[in-house]
Amino acid sequence: MSTLDPKLPLIQNAGLEGKVVLARVDHNVVEKGVIKDAFRIDSTFGLIHFVASRGGFPVLMTHVGRTRDKKTGHIKTGPETSVAPIVDYLERKLNGGFVIPELAADPDLGIAAPDPKALEPLLKRLKSREIGGIYLPNTRWFAGEESKDDRTKALAEFLAAVADVYVNDAFGSWQPHASTFDVAAKLPPYAGFLMQKELVHLDLVLNPEPPFLGVVAGAKYDTKIGPLLKLYEKADSLLLGGVIYNAFLAAKYGVKIKGVEEEDVKLAADLVARDKSAGKILEPGVLVESPVFGERDPAKVKAARVKDFKEGQEYGYFLDIAPESFDCPRIASAISGAKTIFVNAVMGLTPAYFEGSARFYSEVGRNRAARKLFGGGDTLQELKLLTPGLYLEALDDDSYYFFTGGGAVLTAIESGAYGIKPVKALLDNAG
Repeated sequence: MSTLDPKLPLIQNAGLEGKVVLARVDHNVVEKGVIKDAFRIDSTFGLIHFVASRGGFPVLMTHVGRTRDKKTGHIKTGPETSVAPIVDYLERKLNGGFVIPELAADPDLGIAAPDPKALEPLLKRLKSREIGGIYLPNTRWFAGEESKDDRTKALAEFLAAVADVYVNDAFGSWQPHASTFDVAAKLPPYAGFLMQKELVHLDLVLNPEPPFLGVVAGAKYDTKIGPLLKLYEKADSLLLGGVIYNAFLAAKYGVKIKGVEEEDVKLAADLVARDKSAGKILEPGVLVESPVFGERDPAKVKAARVKDFKEGQEYGYFLDIAPESFDCPRIASAISGAKTIFVNAVMGLTPAYFEGSARFYSEVGRNRAARKLFGGGDTLQELKLLTPGLYLEALDDDSYYFFTGGGAVLTAIESGAYGIKPVKALLDNAG
């Protein structure tokens, strides 16, 4: 197994007795006030137990959803993006006794950086063990979390004023915000256990044992082009899905596919050119075509075969890869013969189009010898829903690893694990 950068400050090496420990976690698992999957919360139990066992006092924080209107800058607060369901879950699972401080929020501008004295009553209760911990409101409710201005500085100062130690255990929260980046310069910073685990397994993707199969899908080609090209360099074989594969097909065969923007086709042309000589891309030969997006009308859905493509032809939406595509000898051999498989993909537009993903996940599960690394909440959620038996088996199988943040993995593929800015901040500010 890979090792960590020796300069990375680790939470197990921190003295925590009698100290308030501010931990940034990635508990972004709430949709419309309901926890959709508790995997990310459960993954941080080790940190919470460790802080308490070492005599520390935990203060947790996470973002939930998207609260800022990009056009107006207004911040929407309310039950749908509250951390309250997370605190309720912690109480049920850990008897945690976490309390959310009541901080005034402007209906448009969110929470201004409060006076640290606002938390003094709760901190007093925390230090007397009257409560088990403090859970700050959604970090994206704070005006300074994403603003990149004086409000960010003020929020970082507030966070630093209420704690003695900072821990980043939120690998999935890779963007440099006040709670993941700026505060690391103001308190002794440490990497939490989950962060360490993610970085160790990330090295298995960045320096894979060959043969290496990469699997990537997505709704927009341009958002993943950088990581995709880097992954192409590392992979022995590359399997694409979603609009990414559709854009590749449109660029390679000169066909028009609904839902694929011309800009994506132009970008995909570079990958087509690269693959002419290397031949790394595996092409599922049968696609599921529909004249409408999302809905599934069996009378209108039909199979489209890549071998029948002719330049200038127009197609509807390709919303899934047909399961029989995985019978192709080249694809079957790439999956069964791989020693490392990295999956950041859902093959079809679930839930209506799920057969391609279900077949693919099952084929991956047949490869007992490979390291199988899954990145992304959607990928994990679909694996759990479509192949529940495989998912449960994988939880106790060391050959599988589920990253808590797919976007973070793709960012690291492009920039390097320690190029992720919040991780770099831990190194740069280590004592």
